[in-house]
Amino acid sequence: MPKVKVAAIGVSIDGFAAGPDQTLTNPLGVRGPELMGWFFPTKSFNDMHGRGGGTTGADNQFAERSFQNIGAWIMGRNMFGPIRGPWPDESWKGWWGANPPYHVPTFVLTHHSRPPLEMEGGTKFLFVTDGIHSALEQVPEIRGR
Repeated sequence: MPKVKVAAIGVSIDGFAAGPDQTLTNPLGVRGPELMGWFFPTKSFNDMHGRGGGTTGADNQFAERSFQNIGAWIMGRNMFGPIRGPWPDESWKGWWGANPPYHVPTFVLTHHSRPPLEMEGGTKFLFVTDGIHSALEQVPEIRGR
Protein backbone atom coordinates (compact mmCIF):
# COMPACT_ATOMS: atom_id res chain seq x y z
CA MET A 1 0.00 0.00 0.00
CA PRO A 2 1.31 3.50 -0.80
CA LYS A 3 2.38 6.00 1.82
CA VAL A 4 -0.33 8.45 2.79
CA LYS A 5 0.16 12.00 3.97
CA VAL A 6 -2.34 14.69 4.75
CA ALA A 7 -1.35 17.98 3.12
CA ALA A 8 -2.71 21.16 1.58
CA ILE A 9 -5.61 21.47 3.98
CA GLY A 10 -6.62 23.83 6.74
CA VAL A 11 -8.53 22.44 9.72
CA SER A 12 -10.08 24.33 12.61
CA ILE A 13 -9.13 23.41 16.14
CA ASP A 14 -12.47 21.60 16.49
CA GLY A 15 -11.86 19.50 13.36
CA PHE A 16 -13.69 21.27 10.51
CA ALA A 17 -12.12 21.72 7.07
CA ALA A 18 -15.05 23.68 5.57
CA GLY A 19 -18.02 25.68 6.72
CA PRO A 20 -21.68 24.68 6.46
CA ASP A 21 -23.93 25.48 3.49
CA GLN A 22 -21.52 24.93 0.61
CA THR A 23 -22.83 26.43 -2.67
CA LEU A 24 -21.52 27.38 -6.10
CA THR A 25 -20.86 30.90 -4.86
CA ASN A 26 -19.53 29.70 -1.51
CA PRO A 27 -17.36 26.64 -2.29
CA LEU A 28 -15.83 26.43 1.19
CA GLY A 29 -19.15 27.02 2.93
CA VAL A 30 -20.12 29.80 5.31
CA ARG A 31 -16.95 31.17 6.93
CA GLY A 32 -14.96 28.33 5.34
CA PRO A 33 -12.50 30.69 3.60
CA GLU A 34 -11.28 31.77 7.04
CA LEU A 35 -9.74 28.30 7.47
CA MET A 36 -7.58 28.83 4.39
CA GLY A 37 -6.93 32.54 4.96
CA TRP A 38 -3.23 31.80 5.47
CA PHE A 39 -2.99 30.14 2.02
CA PHE A 40 -4.83 32.56 -0.29
CA PRO A 41 -2.22 35.39 -0.13
CA THR A 42 0.75 33.09 -0.86
CA LYS A 43 2.82 33.06 -4.03
CA SER A 44 2.10 29.33 -4.28
CA PHE A 45 -1.69 29.94 -4.42
CA ASN A 46 -1.31 32.81 -6.89
CA ASP A 47 0.93 30.68 -9.15
CA MET A 48 -1.70 27.90 -9.17
CA HIS A 49 -4.24 30.40 -10.46
CA GLY A 50 -2.01 31.96 -13.11
CA ARG A 51 -1.50 35.19 -11.20
CA GLY A 52 1.75 36.79 -10.17
CA GLY A 53 2.76 38.04 -6.78
CA GLY A 54 1.90 36.75 -3.36
CA THR A 55 3.65 36.35 -0.04
CA THR A 56 6.83 34.29 0.18
CA GLY A 57 7.24 33.75 3.93
CA ALA A 58 6.61 30.73 6.13
CA ASP A 59 3.03 30.21 4.89
CA ASN A 60 4.22 30.01 1.29
CA GLN A 61 7.01 27.61 2.21
CA PHE A 62 4.49 25.37 3.99
CA ALA A 63 2.14 25.53 0.97
CA GLU A 64 4.94 24.63 -1.46
CA ARG A 65 6.00 21.63 0.64
CA SER A 66 2.41 20.35 0.79
CA PHE A 67 2.36 19.97 -3.00
CA GLN A 68 5.76 18.22 -3.34
CA ASN A 69 6.16 14.50 -4.03
CA ILE A 70 2.46 13.81 -4.53
CA GLY A 71 1.75 10.71 -6.60
CA ALA A 72 -2.03 10.96 -6.35
CA TRP A 73 -4.69 12.86 -4.44
CA ILE A 74 -7.75 11.52 -2.65
CA MET A 75 -10.61 13.92 -1.94
CA GLY A 76 -14.21 13.77 -0.88
CA ARG A 77 -16.99 14.58 -3.29
CA ASN A 78 -17.74 17.89 -1.55
CA MET A 79 -14.24 19.07 -2.40
CA PHE A 80 -14.89 18.22 -6.05
CA GLY A 81 -18.19 20.06 -6.15
CA PRO A 82 -21.52 21.01 -4.59
CA ILE A 83 -23.67 18.50 -6.49
CA ARG A 84 -25.49 16.03 -4.24
CA GLY A 85 -27.02 12.68 -5.12
CA PRO A 86 -26.63 11.06 -8.54
CA TRP A 87 -24.75 13.12 -11.11
CA PRO A 88 -27.40 14.84 -13.27
CA ASP A 89 -24.91 14.90 -16.17
CA GLU A 90 -21.16 15.20 -16.70
CA SER A 91 -21.05 18.99 -17.11
CA TRP A 92 -19.60 19.73 -13.65
CA LYS A 93 -15.80 19.49 -13.85
CA GLY A 94 -14.79 20.85 -10.45
CA TRP A 95 -14.20 24.24 -8.90
CA TRP A 96 -10.87 24.88 -10.65
CA GLY A 97 -11.53 25.41 -14.33
CA ALA A 98 -9.80 23.54 -17.14
CA ASN A 99 -6.46 23.13 -15.35
CA PRO A 100 -6.93 21.98 -11.72
CA PRO A 101 -3.90 22.33 -9.40
CA TYR A 102 -3.41 18.58 -8.85
CA HIS A 103 -1.56 17.44 -12.03
CA VAL A 104 -1.69 13.75 -11.02
CA PRO A 105 -4.46 11.16 -10.71
CA THR A 106 -7.06 12.43 -8.25
CA PHE A 107 -9.54 10.04 -6.65
CA VAL A 108 -12.93 11.45 -5.70
CA LEU A 109 -14.77 9.41 -3.05
CA THR A 110 -18.46 9.30 -3.91
CA HIS A 111 -21.53 7.06 -3.69
CA HIS A 112 -22.43 7.75 -7.33
CA SER A 113 -20.36 6.43 -10.22
CA ARG A 114 -19.12 8.60 -13.03
CA PRO A 115 -16.62 8.02 -15.86
CA PRO A 116 -13.05 9.27 -15.33
CA LEU A 117 -12.48 12.90 -16.23
CA GLU A 118 -9.20 14.00 -17.83
CA MET A 119 -8.25 17.65 -17.46
CA GLU A 120 -5.39 19.89 -18.58
CA GLY A 121 -2.07 19.67 -16.77
CA GLY A 122 -2.22 15.92 -16.13
CA THR A 123 -5.09 15.86 -13.64
CA LYS A 124 -7.32 12.84 -14.09
CA PHE A 125 -10.31 12.59 -11.75
CA LEU A 126 -11.31 9.01 -10.95
CA PHE A 127 -14.60 8.52 -9.13
CA VAL A 128 -14.44 5.76 -6.53
CA THR A 129 -17.68 4.35 -5.14
CA ASP A 130 -16.30 1.56 -2.96
CA GLY A 131 -14.38 3.54 -0.33
CA ILE A 132 -11.02 4.99 0.51
CA HIS A 133 -9.30 1.61 0.77
CA SER A 134 -10.22 0.92 -2.84
CA ALA A 135 -8.75 4.27 -3.86
CA LEU A 136 -5.54 3.52 -1.96
CA GLU A 137 -5.24 0.14 -3.66
CA GLN A 138 -5.62 1.77 -7.09
CA VAL A 139 -2.87 4.36 -6.61
CA PRO A 140 0.13 2.17 -7.56
CA GLU A 141 -1.73 0.78 -10.60
CA ILE A 142 -2.70 4.26 -11.82
CA ARG A 143 0.80 5.63 -11.18
CA GLY A 144 2.35 2.72 -13.12
CA ARG A 145 4.27 1.34 -10.14
